[in-house]
Amino acid sequence: MTKYHMVRKHLKTEISRCSHIIFLLLCSLLFFTSADKFTFKANKMSGSKATGRDTTILTGNAEVKSDNLLLRAEKIEIQGKDNQFIDCIGSVWGFEEEKEILFYTDRLRYDRKLKIARLEGNSTLEDRKNSIVARGRFIEYDDANEITVFQIAVRLFKDDMVCRSEHAVYHRKEKMLDLTGFPVVYKKDDEFRADKIRVDLDTDDVIMEGAVSGTIKN
Repeated sequence: MTKYHMVRKHLKTEISRCSHIIFLLLCSLLFFTSADKFTFKANKMSGSKATGRDTTILTGNAEVKSDNLLLRAEKIEIQGKDNQFIDCIGSVWGFEEEKEILFYTDRLRYDRKLKIARLEGNSTLEDRKNSIVARGRFIEYDDANEITVFQIAVRLFKDDMVCRSEHAVYHRKEKMLDLTGFPVVYKKDDEFRADKIRVDLDTDDVIMEGAVSGTIKN
């Protein structure tokens, strides 16, 4: 083999190797871009760099889509590096597509990095997969750990069962609900009261602790 052919073969090998590396890099780039996809739209958009922090303000039919979460509101403010913080104000509507969780609220603050949403005001959360509707004045939804905390005038509805309390923690993976703060559970014509009540939302079993009382109708 001549020197020319040897050099030519070496160049082909190097070009093939570089092409393979570039292909892998492009695949990685497309993967991360898809995983962190972020889109928005509105009737009007404005922005500022006050105090060294970028802010984008969307008003009028504002909508933001981040990964599996879709948010709509009268006004949406986006702040932080990589659009980490989203503040939705006025007639807020949201839907987590993968888990089929729908919510309505007066105001919502969402951390895209931690995947935690805080709902303030008259708030409702619907877990459509588990046929659960819950209401409260403050709701914190931890998407990563699938734990939701409800506070103030809490109401949870499932089939013919109604749960009431001032504080509740919903463990979605385990399908368990912990109620404190004057908790009451109504199952058809039956009524249960205690200091603490745990409800198995899969079987509808009720476990009560402290100052237990109730009424069961045959």
